[in-house]
Amino acid sequence: MKFCSQCGNPLSQKIPQGDNRLRHVCDQCQTIHYQNPRIVAGCLPVWQQQVLLCRRAIQPRYGLWTLPAGFMENGETVEQAAIRETLEEACARVRKLSLYTLFDLPHINQVYMLFRAELADLDFAAGEESLEVQLFDEADIPWSELAFPTIGRTLEYFFADRQTELYPLRNESIGPPPGHHKKV
Repeated sequence: MKFCSQCGNPLSQKIPQGDNRLRHVCDQCQTIHYQNPRIVAGCLPVWQQQVLLCRRAIQPRYGLWTLPAGFMENGETVEQAAIRETLEEACARVRKLSLYTLFDLPHINQVYMLFRAELADLDFAAGEESLEVQLFDEADIPWSELAFPTIGRTLEYFFADRQTELYPLRNESIGPPPGHHKKV
């Protein structure tokens, strides 16, 4: 961030009075520009013994498989965001949503909130951000072609929890991949 969205003047980085973190601050109008983590909301859509995955038609991770998920928009709840993203990416309607996995990814300033959900019907198709969508049995999951660690962990939890039919809320932090350097 280089310029103030309030007055257009250049920003500098400093710790504002009463704060303890480096922030972008406008030297002209004194506006503090806070940058906070982004929330990714999505669903683990289930139909009987299968889960619905989407093959990404966008970067990052073009061509790899994921659960329907994306950034939450202002003015919506996390559940509404998960439903919207599932509809946008898989043209699928879901019901009976239950928060299932919560992942903190501090190295990229993201929080993932994924809901376990039932597909309302089998009327689904690839949305604009997907090359294809498909139902998978556990044995057919393309594990080596999953786009993000959060997706693999959610699927691992789901298939393990399905054995007992108990689906507790799972919460964990996922660190950077080896060799990752955060941009400053």
